[in-house]
Amino acid sequence: MLGEKVGTFTGTVMNKALASKGHGLPSIETRATCQGKLAGIDVTSEATYYADMKSDGSWLGECPNSGIIFCSDGVATFRANGIGRMTDDGGVSFRGLVSFEVSSPSLSTLSGKAHMFTWEVDADGKATWEIWVCA
Repeated sequence: MLGEKVGTFTGTVMNKALASKGHGLPSIETRATCQGKLAGIDVTSEATYYADMKSDGSWLGECPNSGIIFCSDGVATFRANGIGRMTDDGGVSFRGLVSFEVSSPSLSTLSGKAHMFTWEVDADGKATWEIWVCA
């Protein structure tokens, strides 16, 4: 069950094609740079994630502890996994789970909790990331 919304980010992405893992389906690396609010704090996020297209046209994405959150009193890292689909406008829409490892006192409420996210990217590479704590 979704609880309180704890994060909203906007930013941009850059994609890089990777070698296919087989069956003629693409794999992609994405670098995302976003700004927003997390746990009520102004933050910046940098992340690299990977996605593999599945035979049904969906994407299986993973950010394997390669996401960083910067804020005024420290940092946090995150890992995320999600399932995505292409949108009619040529973008992509993901839903998934994200967890944080926090050294910043102002982000400490994120520790030890599962969070659900939506990740929307339009055809121009403009991204929106929204995060809710799981209740």
